[in-house]
Amino acid sequence: MLSYFDWDYTASGANSIVFSGPGSNHAPNWVWGVSGLATFSAYALDSIDGKHARRTQSSSPLGELFDHGLDSWATSLFSLSLFSVFGISPERAVSAYTLYTVLCMVLLTFLLSHWEKYNTGVLFLPWGYDISQVTLTAVYLLTAVVGVEAWYRPLPFGYFFTDILIAMVIGCSAFLSLPQALYNIYQAHKNGTLQRDSLYEGLLPLLSPGLLFALLTAWVMVSPDDVLSKHPRLFLWMTGVAFSNVTCRLIVCQMTNTRSEAFHWLLLPLAVVIAGLSAGLWVQREFAVLVGYSVLVTVAHVHYGVCVVSRVCGLCFTQ
Repeated sequence: MLSYFDWDYTASGANSIVFSGPGSNHAPNWVWGVSGLATFSAYALDSIDGKHARRTQSSSPLGELFDHGLDSWATSLFSLSLFSVFGISPERAVSAYTLYTVLCMVLLTFLLSHWEKYNTGVLFLPWGYDISQVTLTAVYLLTAVVGVEAWYRPLPFGYFFTDILIAMVIGCSAFLSLPQALYNIYQAHKNGTLQRDSLYEGLLPLLSPGLLFALLTAWVMVSPDDVLSKHPRLFLWMTGVAFSNVTCRLIVCQMTNTRSEAFHWLLLPLAVVIAGLSAGLWVQREFAVLVGYSVLVTVAHVHYGVCVVSRVCGLCFTQ
């Protein structure tokens, strides 16, 4: 829905909201109301599904995989939707590169929790997730009432709400999620309950995500057509789907207590894309390359999910 009304994150820009009413370019206020209700519903259902499954004794590894696997994809979708509230705004120093940086920080924070469980065997979910969902709902509902114009009013000392949001994302990741994950891993090592027997094995799940973010950032830097600024939603969608696929494989490894793979195959075509752009092979076709790779990662992710679910169901029904 937000993709229809604000494909390139400019509908909420200052130049698009000269007035609110028929003929204005920004999304109608009812869109934000629906977004708020949808976000709250998703949060509520995500919070009660595990408790309901345990209460009814219907919990299973397949349910856990569904829960965390969909969360890995929803993390990027929540972020991409929120970006439409503020949009790309040079007046507030919010560019497509800002959105990309924030998305990477959000995805990294999600990854840390499952990397921690891979090493400790215990999934620790901080309150950051609950706070973020309540904040998202409140922002959408408030926008539905007062309009996107409200976010253009400067706060004391000349800051904008987007400045606070970015500071919160970076702060939660750097000063809450990462220290907590490292502390819990240290405690597991101290208590002799660590699941991995070497530093290399413990850090192995971070290799593919690290390479993924490095390659995507390299694409942004070498892009001859400035693809991130011209097609931000598609590039951010591709980033989120690729991350979700990498993370789902980590989730499967931590659930089955198996060794994480060192290199994800989707990184190979991505490296080829960047090498080709750097060599000037398809400078005039970069958008087509972006579309092609986005389709590839989306189809591969859906195919992987179908195969894993079919495999798990087959094992369950044969026992």
